[in-house]
Amino acid sequence: MKFKLSNFNYDLPEKRIVDKPCEQRDEAKMMVLDRNSGEIEHKQVKDLINYFEEDDVIVLNNTKVFPARLYANKEKTGARIEVFLLRELNKKNRLWDVLVDPARKIRIGNKLFFGENDELIAEVIDNTTSRGRTLRFLYDGTHEEFKETLDKLGQTPLPKYLKREPTDEDVERYQTIYAKHEGAVAAPTAGLHFSRELLKRLEIKGINLSEVTLHVGLGTFNPILVEDLSKHKMESEEIIISDSDSAIINEAKKNRKRVCSVGTTVMRTLESSVSTRNTVIPFKGWTNKFIFPPYDFRIANCMLTNFHLPKSSLMMQVSAFTGFDLLKVAYKEAIQKKYNFYTYGDAMLIL
Repeated sequence: MKFKLSNFNYDLPEKRIVDKPCEQRDEAKMMVLDRNSGEIEHKQVKDLINYFEEDDVIVLNNTKVFPARLYANKEKTGARIEVFLLRELNKKNRLWDVLVDPARKIRIGNKLFFGENDELIAEVIDNTTSRGRTLRFLYDGTHEEFKETLDKLGQTPLPKYLKREPTDEDVERYQTIYAKHEGAVAAPTAGLHFSRELLKRLEIKGINLSEVTLHVGLGTFNPILVEDLSKHKMESEEIIISDSDSAIINEAKKNRKRVCSVGTTVMRTLESSVSTRNTVIPFKGWTNKFIFPPYDFRIANCMLTNFHLPKSSLMMQVSAFTGFDLLKVAYKEAIQKKYNFYTYGDAMLIL
């Protein structure tokens, strides 16, 4: 079957999309789906440990979300402009790739002023897309001082659909507890369910934790606008797989152990650097891999993920791993059982 965008549409009640996280990370609901039998169980994330044995591997994305959303005033008019930082292009010259909103008001040469006392000034030097711009920040201090100023002025980049301002709670909860390497503008949401207590219990049981990095960009969440999925192009995102972590994963595969991808970002990272012998190759670079059915997964044999929105690339990847028909059954039951979907939603363990 050749899948199209319309195949991945379904009716999702608005009340199934929550705007706040579960009170305790590992007490979110967790659907357990067996791909072989089609059996469905209803658990909590803290029960995850019961599905793994000694020397199994759970692979985490250790990217760290930075406060990417800022607000500026345009010179002369004073118009309020949202500036969403995507990535730093040149550290020495303080060049950043950004999105601006409203884009129609911003032209090359415009200056933007940030903060109540104009702590930062930026000049627009290029139009990269219809919404995107390249900014040069004008700042005389060190790079560390510049970054501190950006972080002070920036907000936690909650998804717009939440329709609320970020709170102090979001600073902590829109971040995995094992986040290390700053560079993401969106959280790898499956990892938000892990608590320190759960990680410790996994460690005591002898389950190995491996870490990779994918700095989540807006490309992961951009809407797909073409019916023919083969024509959709993902924006590139930076990934890192170390020698030591690839060795942990490859050893587990060699011994026929479980290798669990925590989230779609981990799955894309692993599938972006694979040898002809179906082992993980250490890698540092970029990936624009788009996974949709049919697809032959070569590394992970189980997956923890959230429930995703209709027509999203995330749903398509999970469908490729689970099987299209089985995922439809699982999502229908999730809605009936009042599971929560998307960023702060519940989890699904696919075995």
